[in-house]
Amino acid sequence: MPLIYLIVGEASGDVLGARLISALRRQRPGLRFAGVGGPRMIDQGFTSLHPMADLAVMGLVEVLPRLRLIRRRLTETLADIDAKQPDILVTIDSPGYTKHVLKQAARRGLKRVQYVAPQVWAWHEKRVRTFPGLWDRLLCLLPFEPAWFAARGIDATFVGHPVLESGAADGDGARFRERHGLAGERILILMPGSRRSEIPRLLPVFEEVVERLARSAPNLRPVLPVSATVAQAVRRATAGWKNHPTVVTDLDDKHDAYAAASVALTKSGTSTLELALAGVPMAVTYRVNPLSAAIARRAITVPHVAMVNLLAGRAVVPELLQERCRPDELERVVLELLADGAAAAAQRDAFGPILDTLRPPEGLPSDAAARQVLQLLDQA
Repeated sequence: MPLIYLIVGEASGDVLGARLISALRRQRPGLRFAGVGGPRMIDQGFTSLHPMADLAVMGLVEVLPRLRLIRRRLTETLADIDAKQPDILVTIDSPGYTKHVLKQAARRGLKRVQYVAPQVWAWHEKRVRTFPGLWDRLLCLLPFEPAWFAARGIDATFVGHPVLESGAADGDGARFRERHGLAGERILILMPGSRRSEIPRLLPVFEEVVERLARSAPNLRPVLPVSATVAQAVRRATAGWKNHPTVVTDLDDKHDAYAAASVALTKSGTSTLELALAGVPMAVTYRVNPLSAAIARRAITVPHVAMVNLLAGRAVVPELLQERCRPDELERVVLELLADGAAAAAQRDAFGPILDTLRPPEGLPSDAAARQVLQLLDQA
């Protein structure tokens, strides 16, 4: 049976890869898989060439100390592709890394799919000039992306956003409270990110926020849903918090935490869509190395960073980024969302129409993506 080689570089891509493997098996039993993936894909019986976490770095300055390791992993991956001779390559997100693999795969005549379009519509639009020839198919998660790429001479297909399959709306808040002994307490969700490089940036800020809230909102319990790749680092970093948080890694437990939550502070990214699906009022915050931030500010061309705001075309949720990622600012917005029922309700009312735009023309997003992969696989 055909061999599909997948490459994933971060936790959100790992979830995508796991669902894609499952959908491909439903549509064509007996397919074989190889490549680089994370724990969700491994749960599907996938064997990863090396740890996915080695590639999970964001930011120019943050990637420099690990450049030698990343280059070594690239060499190992290309050698594995040469050895296994797959029938098709599927790279998922992580465009900074996967573009190097795609270039080499194109020279080898391998069929190529990029699943998750590089967000060049947000910054560094000039990079789009380097895309022709990188892949045979580009699969987009966001509804406006195919038209944007088409205007620049690149074909792309909208397959829907996988958050719709996440189960984030199906949690049981009462079960979460009972399991963790949190009856009578309000829940504050804190989401510091899925990359090891992100944890040292946001967790110290979150710790100060929690300490301030212990005085201003004493019955608010911090809960951190995190990926397995960073769980150990998060537990070490939070071990000394005065208001010790509940750290959650199990997917069902994470969704139960959403159902129990009153408010959330989250980094930008897919987590905003998960929280929106669960109806959790939120504020988005982020902090990177100042040099990385300065470079990003010169390149970013969109008015919002949070995905829910981008899709809505307006500021549905507050964005407290870089210099505004301060304990006093974050405490203020959490207290406002807790006290102002109208503000929280306005967010919830906006979430439904936003999420509706993410549905594919037919079926589930993972099935739509799998159909595209198989169509290319079957082409002579």
